[in-house]
Amino acid sequence: MKPFPKIHDFYVGRVVFGTVLLVWAVLLGLDLMLSFVGEFGDIGKGNYGIATAIAYMAYTLPRRLYELFPYAAVVGALMALGQLAASSELTALRAVGLSRRRLSVAVAGALAVLTLLMVVSGETAGPWGERRANALKASAKSKDMIVARYSGLWAREGDVILNANGGEERDNGTDRWLELRDVRLYEFAADGRLKSLALVKVAEHRPGGWLLRDVTRTNFEPKSVTQEKIREERWASKLDAVALTAGTDKPRYLAAGELRKAIEYRQRNSLDASEFEVIYWGRWFYALNILALCLAAVPFAFGTLRSGGMGKRLFIGIVFSLGFWLLQQQCVRLAQVYHFDYRVAYVMPTLVMLAVSWFLFRRRSG
Repeated sequence: MKPFPKIHDFYVGRVVFGTVLLVWAVLLGLDLMLSFVGEFGDIGKGNYGIATAIAYMAYTLPRRLYELFPYAAVVGALMALGQLAASSELTALRAVGLSRRRLSVAVAGALAVLTLLMVVSGETAGPWGERRANALKASAKSKDMIVARYSGLWAREGDVILNANGGEERDNGTDRWLELRDVRLYEFAADGRLKSLALVKVAEHRPGGWLLRDVTRTNFEPKSVTQEKIREERWASKLDAVALTAGTDKPRYLAAGELRKAIEYRQRNSLDASEFEVIYWGRWFYALNILALCLAAVPFAFGTLRSGGMGKRLFIGIVFSLGFWLLQQQCVRLAQVYHFDYRVAYVMPTLVMLAVSWFLFRRRSG
């Protein structure tokens, strides 16, 4: 294999690059259309209108591009190679000395540029856009709530103002509830004076109200200040937990650094961190998964795709994508059930795809 790219490498890379972008645009358009239809159920709530829904969708674009790219990469690569095979261009390239290995390098090189952009976007623009989108939607639907970037979640009910540093939805298999961390409850008197300040370590929304844990309440009287500590108490509030949930950061929308901090926090406090570990290690294997999928697809260009039409190529691409996704999901679930390392769960499907690629290359070469 020659060490430097030649004109045929750039030609193959350009075809793959362009086809992937086209497939990516189609997938993004379908995803946006379906998601926008789903927003119709919220339009009309508070100040959430069509213009706000469009702005919300625009903020989520980086995250959608990141999630759709693996599927666009494998389907686009297959369709591009199928196009080259059907027009006998691959045969001509082989005649001038382009090996199967060199073809794989050309395909991987074209996809590496987009993959690098997505990795950077997944750590920067994606989380930023999701925060802005959730803040916009939550504040538009509820006039008593706002989400600030650095000061957390703010909400109001009557004379009480709530501020939470963070939170997420929790699920133990049978029940699902909202949990807020590092909560401050500011209660004001009728004359505007601060009546009390409650520092709450954890606030859980349960049926019938809120359950506050590890409460330190400071009461401000006209001539004195008193403080009390309460292990657990109920707060009979009608604060909309559904609206609050929209303002919390979901694990899949956090950057890797934030996920790591969340995992360490839960491990220090003996809490279940599996929901965050799944997303965290998925980020690390993102680029490797794309490479394995596309390398496994390359051998089809030398036989199966040559005689097939566009529908056949699209079908093979979808089967590859769905098969890999299902295999990876099953491995991750097994890791959750049997408590083995998530890195093993993510690397197993990748190794399977690379083994498939190696086997098909050997078979095509035979």
